[in-house]
Amino acid sequence: MIETATRRRAAGDWAGACAAADVDVAFALRAVRHRWGEALASRLRADLRSLAPDLLRWHFPRTGPDGLLRAGTAVTLARYEAGTGRPVHLLAGTPPASARAGQRLTLWLGDRPGPDRPSPDRRFRLDLHRHLWDAGRSGELRERAGAPLTGQPPPWHTLLGSGSGSYAYGRWGAEAALLLRAEGHGGTGHVLVRLARARRLLLRLRDGTVTAAAEVRARSRPGVPVLPDAAVRVPPDVELLRAGLLTPDALHPLVAEALAPGSPRHVPREPREPGVLRIACRGETHRLQRSCAGGPFVALDHSREELAREELLTMLGGPPLPCLAALREARRSLDVHPEVRALLRYGDTAGATALVTDRVGPQHELPDGELRTALEEAGRERLRHALHRAGLTPAQRVPLPPAPRRPRSTR
Repeated sequence: MIETATRRRAAGDWAGACAAADVDVAFALRAVRHRWGEALASRLRADLRSLAPDLLRWHFPRTGPDGLLRAGTAVTLARYEAGTGRPVHLLAGTPPASARAGQRLTLWLGDRPGPDRPSPDRRFRLDLHRHLWDAGRSGELRERAGAPLTGQPPPWHTLLGSGSGSYAYGRWGAEAALLLRAEGHGGTGHVLVRLARARRLLLRLRDGTVTAAAEVRARSRPGVPVLPDAAVRVPPDVELLRAGLLTPDALHPLVAEALAPGSPRHVPREPREPGVLRIACRGETHRLQRSCAGGPFVALDHSREELAREELLTMLGGPPLPCLAALREARRSLDVHPEVRALLRYGDTAGATALVTDRVGPQHELPDGELRTALEEAGRERLRHALHRAGLTPAQRVPLPPAPRRPRSTR
């Protein structure tokens, strides 16, 4: 996904890059120009050309424990003045969990929330953190990731508790100043920081410096902006690098270049080999192994002629050869294909289908089983997502035209 989206973006095909990253675009530039004018359409076009949809997917808010995209969430990427007194937002969002529409994202424009579109969440202000989706500014991540303070920490950092090391409090002053200026408050005012377990910290800023801090119990305060989550904590990529739990080549290339300049570039890895399967067959232990890296399983201890003869006998009602039954199970069970399971979990239906086709062969139809069911369900998720984008729900039936009547015979 990353390689294809990057190649298309570099060629100037922003729409193709979005398609490669499973990001649907719910507007047309011609309609934008007609509704809001050429100036706004030009700014939008420039932002779309610098948009790295795969980088947006990398940084989009997620939920535990599996790291799936946060459902029913709208994130502001950019805001444009349209002369109507209401800013127009470029938004990226996910369908609600009830839609069961998979791990797809949608881009849309709007100056007010709609019945089928969530309001932008003020916790995720990516218009103030363009480096999380803009390829031209991705290098800012190193500076804005919340590097550890070299001097003495502020006296109020003890309010953060035992998890203070994961908070980017060294950047809170600068990030809060950006937020206040975006909200029209200048560089002075109060900002609410959302901590764990419903705790909130009220910061007072003056000239970009935190001058006071106090813990409050209120979840929100009227007129007080909330510091976006991207500025509150150190990004997980940074923490994993510091702990030595991953190397830069495991990161998104733009993230790796920002956090570890000059590091080896990302190299696509072959799917992890599950090893040799050992089967008790005819009183002996036989082996099943992939024919090549990521290829289909083959029986090492049977000739093709023997397997073809045994398959014919099975079709005639005879008992299946244990190795032949295991080969069939490899075309039914997801447990034999952990890479396919992972791709389907995170929404890469095309990648999962291509991997299964490569392993099983394009000429073979998958038998009924868990593997086929999972691929069919992934296809239904894409259909449900299309219905959600069209404003339809599975309960709403699209009326079909009546079937044409057959003419009566004159005989």
